[in-house]
Amino acid sequence: MEIFSEHFNKDNFLSKIDVKVKLLVVLSLLVMVLSCTKIFFPILIAMGCFLLCLKMKIAPRVLLLRMAQPLFFALVILLLKLFFSGKDTMFSISLPTSDFSLLTLTGHRDGLIEGLKITSRILGGVSLVMAFGFATPFAEILAGLSWLRLPKQFIEITMFAYRYIFMFLEDAHTIYNAQKNRLGYSGMRKGMKSFGTLAGSLVIRGFDQSQKTSEAMIQRGYTGDMPMIDGRPLRFGEVFFAAIFVFFAGAVWMI
Repeated sequence: MEIFSEHFNKDNFLSKIDVKVKLLVVLSLLVMVLSCTKIFFPILIAMGCFLLCLKMKIAPRVLLLRMAQPLFFALVILLLKLFFSGKDTMFSISLPTSDFSLLTLTGHRDGLIEGLKITSRILGGVSLVMAFGFATPFAEILAGLSWLRLPKQFIEITMFAYRYIFMFLEDAHTIYNAQKNRLGYSGMRKGMKSFGTLAGSLVIRGFDQSQKTSEAMIQRGYTGDMPMIDGRPLRFGEVFFAAIFVFFAGAVWMI
C-alpha cells in the first residue's frame, strides 16, 4: 500500500521549485515526447527521469512497480506491431496449436521500428509524470492545475477521488485477505467468483461513500467552490532556467 501514498514526497531539490514552473516544463516535454517521430528523444527523457528519481532517493523497486503496467502495455503494442503490422519481413516462426496445426507468425522490420517508436513515447511520457509526482505533493499539483484554468469540477472530482482511493484500497485488501483465509482463491473458478464479489462490494461502497460525502459537504456549507493553495508569485530565476532547459530540450527534439 505504501507505493500508492505520498510517503516518498520528501524534501528534495525539485520540491523547492514552484509547482507552476514544474508543470509548464513537464507539459512542454510531454508535448515533445508525444509528437516525436524518433526513438532517441523519448528514451533520453525516460533515462533522465529515472536518474532524477534515484537522485530523489526513490527505491528502484518502487520505480519498477510504478512502471510495471505501462511496460506491459508497451510490450503488448510492440509485439502487435512486430507480428501484425508492416511489409518488410524479418523472420518467421511456426507455433503448434491445439488442433495439431501450425500457426505461422511473421516479424516485420518496419513494424518493429514503429512499435519501438510508440513504446519509447509511452516510457518517456509515463516517466515524466512519475518523476513529477514524486517531486510534488498532490495538493500542489491540483493548485497548479487550477492556475492553468482547468475546470473546477475536474479538479474537485480528482481531489475527492484521491482522498478516498486509499480507503477503498484498504477495504479491498481487507476483503481479499478474508476471502483468501476462507480458500476463496483455491481454484480458478472460485478465484473468479471471489474477485467478482470483491469488485461488486467496492462498487457498492463507492456509491454509498459518494452519497455520504455529498451530504457531509452540503451540511458544511459547500457551494461548489473548493479553496486551493495560494501559490507564490513566479520567480524570474526559476522561469529563466526553465525556459533555457525547455529550449535545449527542443533543440535535441529537432535533431
